[in-house]
Amino acid sequence: MRATVNCDMGEGFALYTIGDDESLMKTIHMANIACGFHASDFNIMNKTVLLAKENGVLVGAHPSLPDRQGWGRREMAIEPEELASCFIYQVGALTGFLTLHGVDLYHIKPHGAVYGMTARNMDLARAAVGVAKTFGVAYMGLAGTCHQAACEELGVPFITEWYADMEYAPDGKLLITKKHDPIPLDVIKARVSKMLSEGLVTTKDGTFLPLGTNIKNVSICCHSDTPGSVEIAHLVKAMVDEHNAHSGFKN
Repeated sequence: MRATVNCDMGEGFALYTIGDDESLMKTIHMANIACGFHASDFNIMNKTVLLAKENGVLVGAHPSLPDRQGWGRREMAIEPEELASCFIYQVGALTGFLTLHGVDLYHIKPHGAVYGMTARNMDLARAAVGVAKTFGVAYMGLAGTCHQAACEELGVPFITEWYADMEYAPDGKLLITKKHDPIPLDVIKARVSKMLSEGLVTTKDGTFLPLGTNIKNVSICCHSDTPGSVEIAHLVKAMVDEHNAHSGFKN
């Protein structure tokens, strides 16, 4: 299983900064850039696209529910058609800066609460994945959920994602929280090692679940707002590079 590293980025606003984007961008393969509805603004989007271009990082759009106060990590009632329009609006904003700097859009990955909502609800998943189809790009999400099912139904390339710095419930559900707590590096290392060597997800109670069936690629997410994110990303990238080299994959 070939592995990559991705990170949610550009999540500051005006004079406020979240995460060390400049350091993180030197470590990752893919950047999911905030599109303004949970974080970011036009100056930060522009700067983050430039950072990605300078570091040869693939760019994905990271649209959210319209909820800056809740950081996009609170669920809300929204119809599929409304969600599609919400995502098209945000992805369109980011693609303006991508066009300006001659960078291609590579994928779409929903942020926060709507990531979980679209994983559980097929109608919402079709709406979100349909936006990826509109822009002709891949969709990043959770294996074995409505994310993957909607991609298969609509013929959209699917990027399997797994989180190194978030908890999974014993039933495999991703536990999305508003604030990320610090995680010791040895815990991260053990989780990543289990994923890369056996394709197993470490759950909150210490049990293990398969990531999915017939999965040939996985992208490991490290959040920019997790305490110690730069150190976490460096550790994960080193483990991914070693794994890919040992398995005969090129980065």
